[in-house]
Amino acid sequence: MQKVNIVCVGKIKESFYRQAVEEYAKRLSRFVNFSVTEIAEGKTLEEEGEAILKAVKGYKIALCIEGTKLSSEGLAARMKSLYDDGKEVTFIIGSSCGLCNKVKSMSDFKLSFSDMTYPHQLMRVILAEQIYRSYMINAGSEYHK
Repeated sequence: MQKVNIVCVGKIKESFYRQAVEEYAKRLSRFVNFSVTEIAEGKTLEEEGEAILKAVKGYKIALCIEGTKLSSEGLAARMKSLYDDGKEVTFIIGSSCGLCNKVKSMSDFKLSFSDMTYPHQLMRVILAEQIYRSYMINAGSEYHK
């Protein structure tokens, strides 16, 4: 079974965000081994970056505004390709200050969800849902209309 990880900076404080991520983790469990690793906020982006680099594994996808925008179908196709290649996937979400350049440069792919800025805690929910949507698209489910 493929492993899909989210490595993110900071803890989710609001229970409704945490519950939403847990719900998508439960839904994803039929497709992948899914995990979320929370990194403590650092004094600098570089400090956070070093902690992130120690936690990431496999194919690394950094979420950043200057990344490539994909449709849900585009993300599903990328996830299928990575699955077919037997790759573990780690998505990286930075703190409210973003990601350091070192993390961005070592990433295999930079992904942007929008030109807008989202709260990094909400981004975990959005990302978990889109990962789940990718697997549902690839399974031919009607979840994605």
